[in-house]
Amino acid sequence: MEQLTYKLPVFEGPLDLLLSLIAKNKLNIYDIEISVLLEQYTEKIKQMQEEQLDIASEFLEMASRLVYIKSTMLLPKHEEEAEELKKELTGQLLEYQECKRIAGVMAGLISFDNFCREPSQVEYDMTYTRVHNPVVLQEAYIRAVGRGKKRLPPPSEAFKGIVARRVVPVGSRIVHVLRMLRKSGTCSYESLFDDSMDRSELVATFLAVLELVKSKRIRVEGDGDYAEVRIVERKK
Repeated sequence: MEQLTYKLPVFEGPLDLLLSLIAKNKLNIYDIEISVLLEQYTEKIKQMQEEQLDIASEFLEMASRLVYIKSTMLLPKHEEEAEELKKELTGQLLEYQECKRIAGVMAGLISFDNFCREPSQVEYDMTYTRVHNPVVLQEAYIRAVGRGKKRLPPPSEAFKGIVARRVVPVGSRIVHVLRMLRKSGTCSYESLFDDSMDRSELVATFLAVLELVKSKRIRVEGDGDYAEVRIVERKK
């Protein structure tokens, strides 16, 4: 029996064969001459058949695809369809070309001939051997202490001006205003604050007046200067 000789390289698929033909004939992959590519492709298929090689169905499918593209290019009404089919084929070739390039790069990085041993246990010396300037250590300590103090809550002395103030109930000042009105039924606005000892009592007295006006127990008469404003008790 005559021994078969294989003169053709083994292609991984029809796209691999097309890229080989494009490189061999120095065709522009972005503007492929379908007629030239189809001629070269069918010639390779015939050579593979003559060498009694098993031709996968995908190679024959690509041949029919090239024939269809060429036939649509010959028909004037199908020029747009032919351009779309040509762009689709070009995109697949560019994508396959990039994948093939990356596969070649990865193949150079991976080798099954390398042997990697497990890392051995190493006894580490935990003794601190670095030497630092004492001034640097002092500055680092001061900065660390300062950051720690910022996280602490403020001392009670910081709230002394707020918490330690006397709280004057508004209700007590309401009673004070009504007692002053019971004597004569009217009084000046400024006279309500004569006996106020501090700011808290002043604010409480003012709020007491607002509350009494709101509840319609007193009314405010007069306009202009505060000295002319009078507080009058409403008669029930």
